[in-house]
Amino acid sequence: MERESMEFDVVIVGAGPAGLATACRLMQISQNAGKEISVCVVEKGSEVGAHILSGAVFEPKVLGELFSDWRETGAPLLTEVTQDDIYLLNSATQSKLMPQALVPKTMHNEHNYIISVGNLCRWLAERAEALGVEIFPGFAASELLVNEDNSVKGILIGDMGVGADGQPKDSYMPGMELHAKYTVFSEGCRGHLGKQLIEKYHLDNGKTPQHYGLGFKEIWKVPAEQHQQGKVVHTGGWPLTQGASGGGFLYHMEDNQIAVGLIVDLNYQNPHLSPFDEFQRYKTHPVIARYLKGGERLSYGARAITKGGLNSLPKMSFPGGLIIGCDAGTLNFAKIKGTHTAMKSGIVAAETLGEALMVGVEAGKDLNCFQQRFEQSWLQQELYRSRNFGPAMHKFGTFWGGAFNYVDQNWFGGKFPITLRDNTPDYAQMATVDAYAKIDYPKPDGVLTFDKLSSVYLSNTFHEEDQPCHLRLKDAGIPIAVNLVKYDEPAQRYCPAGVYEVVEEANQPKFVINAQNCIHCKTCDIKDPSQNITWVTPEGGGGPNYPNM
Repeated sequence: MERESMEFDVVIVGAGPAGLATACRLMQISQNAGKEISVCVVEKGSEVGAHILSGAVFEPKVLGELFSDWRETGAPLLTEVTQDDIYLLNSATQSKLMPQALVPKTMHNEHNYIISVGNLCRWLAERAEALGVEIFPGFAASELLVNEDNSVKGILIGDMGVGADGQPKDSYMPGMELHAKYTVFSEGCRGHLGKQLIEKYHLDNGKTPQHYGLGFKEIWKVPAEQHQQGKVVHTGGWPLTQGASGGGFLYHMEDNQIAVGLIVDLNYQNPHLSPFDEFQRYKTHPVIARYLKGGERLSYGARAITKGGLNSLPKMSFPGGLIIGCDAGTLNFAKIKGTHTAMKSGIVAAETLGEALMVGVEAGKDLNCFQQRFEQSWLQQELYRSRNFGPAMHKFGTFWGGAFNYVDQNWFGGKFPITLRDNTPDYAQMATVDAYAKIDYPKPDGVLTFDKLSSVYLSNTFHEEDQPCHLRLKDAGIPIAVNLVKYDEPAQRYCPAGVYEVVEEANQPKFVINAQNCIHCKTCDIKDPSQNITWVTPEGGGGPNYPNM
């Protein structure tokens, strides 16, 4: 099919912190040089911020690098951290507050802010548009476009109005090709196209496998007497036991609102484990429940997190473009923060691209100089210092892993003369059903704990139901013939949105995909033990619509 096309100097896929930082810095370079650069940002969410979900405690230094006037121009950093507590949860009722002297330096949050990253992205988009960036929300980048010399030419916007049978409907609108001298991929964790780029150009050669967590978040409105604006609480331990690890958080935001969440490492072993139900249990612990009781749950969401760090970071340049932010895996898991690192990767990308465009480097080249800029930045230094954090927690568990990280960070400044590695992919960690007993999760009480479907309702998720399924099986027989037999088909439990079910039909088990429930977390693409599920972009504008996450 011959399609319409548009030409740009730079096309950016994804209006998250990394992509928008890239766009803003590129236009600043353009203005300072007096040379026009055309920049386009494509965002699959219905609006900028619709698909953004993060804790989040934010380090503002990177925002100052991008906009020195951020305080005067209304950046949505409203709540500075005033108190910072870490608890080890020993059981469903017991806990121990860690002395500040024993907390790793990376977990201190003085001068940081509790923010909505979605709202930060909305503000960054306004700044980008004021600088001349074109932003197209509601359009999904569905395919890579490649030149004859194997360099990336740009991206194809997915067709709109295609029925579930693959045939055009009355509303059919063919996707447009966006061509660029350079294309930047900043899709977030487990990006659909980023995954293809890493494989196509072998960007992860010599690296340890990427590792992931599944992060849950709810926002609650609580009684004023239970609210302490600026208070930050992090936890480790319960309910994640028996081959599972991760940690929880509770952040007191403005307007008597609290963000509460749990990160479950996706290397967990027990096939019976349900990350969603672990999060619901987490809220019943006295350390957490005392702040939520009597409150109202306002929103819910979940999203995979790229947490392998420097050991798993792929080569970030390839012929015709760059892959940045959480699409590559720049999150600093030792700090449980990825927004400032994603933005810094975007700034480094923009400075690399800006230089290439200004001096007239031939389009489609591999900008290997990005790596040198990256290595000379504070981002490389920060990720190097935290390289052991995740592997230590995976190898030694929460307590001893935490002790190792305390020594590494507080005594050696992150320069311990050993680099730990975790060489087993997360999906390969899952044990068979006979290795663990089933977990009897309590029924939701509708007060602190809730079911999946009522939670998905709060995510404002919408998909046009008559469209091709965006959750593709390589082999339709594997869920029943393999995964059900060996693992009791864990997709029923690891999905935080109730997308996957095993039902009885004619006295036979049948695997059902409720794609309309999908909140784009990508967990299925990561955790399926048979690596049989591939997440691709649905029709643009579909998915969650997070208002304040």
